[in-house]
Amino acid sequence: MPRTRSAAPLKQAQSTTVQHNSPLKSVDKPSRTFILPSNTSPDARLLSLPNPQSDGLSPYLFCPNRGLHEFTTIVAPTSAPRSILFTPKKYEQATPAAKIGDASAPASIAKKGELLIATPIDVAFFLIPLLSSSSKSGQSLYQPLDDIIDSHDDLSPHLRHVLYNESFRPVLLARAEAICDTVEAGDEKMFRFSESKVLQELLVKAKRMAKQGLPASLEERFVRQALATPLMSVKREDAMTGQGENGENGEKDPKSSGGENTETPDSPATLATTATPSISTPTGETTPVPLSVNEDSDEIRQLQRISIALSFMKESYLSSALCSKMDEMLALPDSPLDLKPLSERLRELVTLRAEAMASRNLSDFSRKRGLDDEEAENRAEKKRKKEEEEKKAKASLSRGVRDLQKVNTTGMKKMSDFFGKAAAKKKT
Repeated sequence: MPRTRSAAPLKQAQSTTVQHNSPLKSVDKPSRTFILPSNTSPDARLLSLPNPQSDGLSPYLFCPNRGLHEFTTIVAPTSAPRSILFTPKKYEQATPAAKIGDASAPASIAKKGELLIATPIDVAFFLIPLLSSSSKSGQSLYQPLDDIIDSHDDLSPHLRHVLYNESFRPVLLARAEAICDTVEAGDEKMFRFSESKVLQELLVKAKRMAKQGLPASLEERFVRQALATPLMSVKREDAMTGQGENGENGEKDPKSSGGENTETPDSPATLATTATPSISTPTGETTPVPLSVNEDSDEIRQLQRISIALSFMKESYLSSALCSKMDEMLALPDSPLDLKPLSERLRELVTLRAEAMASRNLSDFSRKRGLDDEEAENRAEKKRKKEEEEKKAKASLSRGVRDLQKVNTTGMKKMSDFFGKAAAKKKT
């Protein structure tokens, strides 16, 4: 009996150990991880709505109290793949022993570390395709919003649910009024699509984005690099011109005129003038130096930020035809945003970059190195292809042929010698 009583706890301990060492199971189907906003109403739903730009169905989150949200996908790079571990919330307050033995809430691993984060989107972008398609140029009429929506027979059921939601109705009317001309007809408000109001709304959003500041990566790539002044390659002998006997500014040297030199050898002015010739650059070689162009003003940089924000919204939420119309309106003299200083600066940078490329001739050291690197890459590519072909040829050989190739045949006759022409017989 004592042995029997002690055997049961041992068996239980072994089973607990097996559960402790059991690996986590991955999900059977590829799962998608959504990060939703807090304090959403019970009526919040995941819907499939037509994308404002491409008209294809995409997932969105609709909450009557918090509006529409699109999903921004964050994916780990292929070079560093990630996975997601899911554990139940009750593990946070459970004891370590309960974590091991509780099989009612097992943990799982999602192999694809992809996150879909819900971000707010203006419902006006979904109204623009409906309102713009119902109006004809020069013949558009004021209509009630419900009549405009009902005129689209092929409207998505999910989008119809958003447009006819009573709790969301005040927000919908306010956003429709922001992109339409309106008139009062009795107790009802009439709407007519206005492209100029759409442009004004885009400018308001773009200026707000530029004021808050673009992300660091976008600021570096689309603002700093786009407005960066190119470097010019000038010869050393040209750079030293004017620094000879008469000085840099053409003034006569005080020592050559026999006058008294008021500066000591260790004075700051003497050190500044003697520091430049001490650069060990051979005469005749090219040296990249920055052009004497003033730095871009804050106005130019701010216009560039606004232009980038406009381009992002147009390419993401507007059709190609409407984007072209917005560009035409921005190019007009009475445009609400004057982009002329930015356009002139960008054209100037294009000219400077062309001049910088033309100044780099074949004698430039950097150009020579670029050619040598290109030739080395070509040689390495040819060598790699040759090795691959040799490996394929060796792989196609049989084992017997490979063994025969290893045999030392030094001093042995070739097989072709035994099948040659017979020697001519001598006449007797």
